[in-house]
Amino acid sequence: MDFTLQKLVGVIILGVSMHWLAWRVRIPSIVLFFGAGILIGPALGMVDPTQDFGPLLQALIKLAIAIILFEGGLNLRFHELRQSGRAVKQIIGFGLPLAWGFGFLACYWVAGLSAPVSLLLSAILVVTGPTVILPLVRHAKLSSRTASVLKWEGIINDPIGVLLAVLVAEIITHDATQTTETILWHFGMAFAGAVALGIAGGLLLKFIFEKGHTPEFLKIPMVLCMVISLYGIGNLLEEEIGLLAVTVLGITMGNIRMLIFYELRKFKENITTLLVSTVFILLTADLKTEHFQNLDWRALGFVLCILFLVRPLAVWLATLGSGLKSNEKLLLGWIAPRGIVAASVAGLFAPRLIERGYEDAVYLLPLVFGVILSTVVLHGLSLEWLARKLALSSDKKEGVVIVGANPWTTELASVLRELDLPVVLVDGTWHRLKDARLRGLPIHFGEILSETSEQNMELAEMGYLLAASENDAYNALVCNAFIHHFGRDRVYQLPFHPKKVDEEKGVHSAHLGRIAFGEEARFEVLMDRFYQGWTFQKSKLTEEHDFEAFTQKLNAPYYLIGLFKKGKLAFGAEHFPGAPGPGDRIIAFVKPEATPPKKKNGDTTQGSLDAP
Repeated sequence: MDFTLQKLVGVIILGVSMHWLAWRVRIPSIVLFFGAGILIGPALGMVDPTQDFGPLLQALIKLAIAIILFEGGLNLRFHELRQSGRAVKQIIGFGLPLAWGFGFLACYWVAGLSAPVSLLLSAILVVTGPTVILPLVRHAKLSSRTASVLKWEGIINDPIGVLLAVLVAEIITHDATQTTETILWHFGMAFAGAVALGIAGGLLLKFIFEKGHTPEFLKIPMVLCMVISLYGIGNLLEEEIGLLAVTVLGITMGNIRMLIFYELRKFKENITTLLVSTVFILLTADLKTEHFQNLDWRALGFVLCILFLVRPLAVWLATLGSGLKSNEKLLLGWIAPRGIVAASVAGLFAPRLIERGYEDAVYLLPLVFGVILSTVVLHGLSLEWLARKLALSSDKKEGVVIVGANPWTTELASVLRELDLPVVLVDGTWHRLKDARLRGLPIHFGEILSETSEQNMELAEMGYLLAASENDAYNALVCNAFIHHFGRDRVYQLPFHPKKVDEEKGVHSAHLGRIAFGEEARFEVLMDRFYQGWTFQKSKLTEEHDFEAFTQKLNAPYYLIGLFKKGKLAFGAEHFPGAPGPGDRIIAFVKPEATPPKKKNGDTTQGSLDAP
């Protein structure tokens, strides 16, 4: 019986399971993909991708890489270059050729390869693919500038590195009928054609969508069809230059304000999650023990040179005068994991070179996979730790974005600041932010749903969003827009009125944030309590003063606002992660025993209920 389908299904299920396990144990998923591939492939022999899936395997892998690069291009927003533009230009413009040159020396002198094979191998290894970089950056929660540099370098270097490898392979394997000048001219024209294809494809989709020439349900399939089409057309110009075309397509669509951008990005993130895990496991499972039988101490020395000399030296020289700090250079010089693209390109060109008489080309695949294995494991496991040590990670910062400025949210923001939590109060009406400005609280003036706010707001330290304006539907819209950034369990809103949302006539619960403080803590109720003199009270629990003792001392009724437990914040009692214990901090909104009500003196920062 042919179990090909069952094996493919098993690989997909295994990939998703590794994603989940990585989330549970808080280690980079790419490390688990590598381990899973080794286990089901060379170790147990359960899957042999080349034998099981045949020639179709390489075609599927190439299409998957094209989609992954397109999705990566969507995430490259030009506004990010305000902070990191100079560093990105230098690390790509100077760092890539430096890495190629230093890599060539390591291949030639340390690995002992011939000059042509060294040129090709070093070209392949300049690639730091998004299939590895993006999951690592997401996992480590790096500072915005460092994450931006790594992301831009990984996504831009990927097609450029592939094209460099293609060019080198064409030059060293060309026949007598072609000259180097002819190859360079043809390659340059193909490069320009791929860039033009990508830009034209993005503009064409924008025109079609905005003029209403296609129904809504066909827009995402048309985008996917455009990605596959440009990849195929680009490869007619030059082998693998379609990767450049789809990357440019993604960058174009990510920066021309397409109305379906968020819907498209969510869809692409979902499909990319499946593709990255499946493709990486398949490539790893395809390894053979004979790939590593001929490796010796020179191979180990070569891998160590790539890790500790080539990359750090190239980054350090390339970023001189870029404005990067020494800790940022140190992190960038260490983090350069290779992934799917390097493996697939090595597998593509190694047989061709062997046929042309370059016997040492048999070392291409083993050396590339040696670098992949070492960088994925070492960089994947060390990035989060190193980022914390270098103060470049926001992992321990549980900041709160509060949308809707009013006296109650301003007071809450002040209390959160006293707990050393990063907080920003957002509103589109300037006078509503007056009290927060006078208190020195961080504010953002502008419509949070606008593209300008998305570009200008610094969210690296922010882990939660609380939508607390008086407009319930607006709160739901804000929560729905930021689910992709914070995660569904970290976006909160005040409850609708009436208490329960009518699934048939009201806003569906799938579009809502989590209800923050209970079903009765509606906007008008909280504001009414505030003007009656209710105040926020915070307390640190101890063995003697436990949670029960704290609640007994409160003057009922009261609202439990939040629990700060082991560096994590939860709004509302129903979202508390387990029972509060010693060391935890509790915030409550309580009724005072005898406090005169606050006066509404006409100041618009006290009691104005206008919607932001």
